Amino acid sequence: MARKILYFINPVSGTKGKAAVIKLIEKKTKEQNIPFEILNTNAQGDYFFLKQKIEEENITDIVICGGDGTVSQVAGSLIDEPVNIGIIPMGSGNGLALAAKIPKNPAKALDIIYAGEAKYIDSFFINQKFSCMLCGLGFDAQVAHDFAKQGSRGLMTYVKQTIGNFFAAQPYSFDIVNQGKSFNTEAYFISVANSNQFGNNFTIAPLAALDDGLLDIVIVKKMSKLKLLWQVFKQLRRGYIDEYNELSVEHRQVLYFQTPRLIINNLDNAPLHIDGDPAETTKKFSIQVIPQAFKLIQPVKK
Repeated sequence: MARKILYFINPVSGTKGKAAVIKLIEKKTKEQNIPFEILNTNAQGDYFFLKQKIEEENITDIVICGGDGTVSQVAGSLIDEPVNIGIIPMGSGNGLALAAKIPKNPAKALDIIYAGEAKYIDSFFINQKFSCMLCGLGFDAQVAHDFAKQGSRGLMTYVKQTIGNFFAAQPYSFDIVNQGKSFNTEAYFISVANSNQFGNNFTIAPLAALDDGLLDIVIVKKMSKLKLLWQVFKQLRRGYIDEYNELSVEHRQVLYFQTPRLIINNLDNAPLHIDGDPAETTKKFSIQVIPQAFKLIQPVKK
């Protein structure tokens, strides 16, 4: 089937200028003799118009030049649509691209668009809101909310917000329901991950896979700030999943388990982020994996 690519450029994601990337896209796509169009992303995140455009114009591939938030908005609008999704990573974290081994160099990412393979990956719903890779409650979500208010983007801005929030952080109360069992805990943050990435190669769920039909849950419980640093460092290196039982829930300071669905009662209204973007919080979250949500263009495995 002949390909036709629709590129979306997020003019405000990340820190890079976009003019050079647009020229690169135009040059390399013409060299491939593939018809294409370039559009800007929209601030409202509404891409449901794409369904009609895909059908009428025989578009085969949607390529997002931006970060995880933009990927999530576009992919969430195209569930069950017969279209491949590609990424040229240009956000502040690029967690999904890093998890899929898509390089940050735009020219190399474009080479994967042309010669890679489109494979289904999972996503999930959190109270019917779509997430392509990661959501979080608590500390990391507060960082996301504060980061979004800054005039400059990029890794250093994110690091500054993380350090500032670390010293002010307080634990939140949660009631967790999983596999018919519930427990109450105080935690600095809860991450629900389909990807192993926070972004910027910061790995929070080492065993997460994009296509295993499971969500990886990481709960960092109440402890001293010094111990918190050590426990998070250990979490980055963990190569095992907790056996989900009362003993592990009670005695581990960091819980790490997998499940296809989860309910989180957010007793203290901890802030929420979805794919790195601040989102409105609420008292209860029902979370469920979406197996094979969309096709992502990835490097061919050798």
